[in-house]
Amino acid sequence: MSAVIGQKAPNFGVSEWVQGAPTNFDQEKDHVVLVEVFQVNCPGCFLYGIPEAINIYNKYKDDGVRVIGIATAFEDFDLNTLENLKMLAETGETVGETKKALTTYGQGQGGKLPYKIPFPLAMDKLTKTTGEISQEKILQFIYPQIPDFDSQPEEYKKQIIQRVKDYMKSKEYAAETFEKFALQGTPSTILVDRKGILRDVSFGQSSNIEAMIQKLVDED
Repeated sequence: MSAVIGQKAPNFGVSEWVQGAPTNFDQEKDHVVLVEVFQVNCPGCFLYGIPEAINIYNKYKDDGVRVIGIATAFEDFDLNTLENLKMLAETGETVGETKKALTTYGQGQGGKLPYKIPFPLAMDKLTKTTGEISQEKILQFIYPQIPDFDSQPEEYKKQIIQRVKDYMKSKEYAAETFEKFALQGTPSTILVDRKGILRDVSFGQSSNIEAMIQKLVDED
């Protein structure tokens, strides 16, 4: 089941919780839930995405807002691993491009996070990709990103289908949460209201995420 804004949010996929108590959308009734989706090897996630999520956690934790971190992997499968997520949660130690960026920007000593992540953390459910890539799967990937795909010129459609097919072939694993919510990259946020309805999915720095959360907190 793919996620649709304005409808009940399907549960996100988890292979293992590395910090905090296990939970999911169906267990968070009467809470506003913000899920911060990141990759361990993602500089922007640790320079912008996670600090923003920590800020929201600190500001709204007493107002019925839950913040959850889900580490996913859609590239660099050798770095975006459960082991590296555990190391990050336990010691603050970073890897790869994240480590380089923190050092470059003078944040953290010796590639360690300059802050502690205070909310629950889990690893997305990864499945080894095998077999033929169906046309249906390709289109499921395309439609959320190009809603008017069917009305595009045939040549353009062929190019996009081939590009997506090549991308899917290059992926070693399929990540359940990443694909279920049709995320475009990391950092991304998934926002669900007190009734379990999916209200927003955003990629990159979202300047209005706090305003949306404040609005949901104020709703009855």
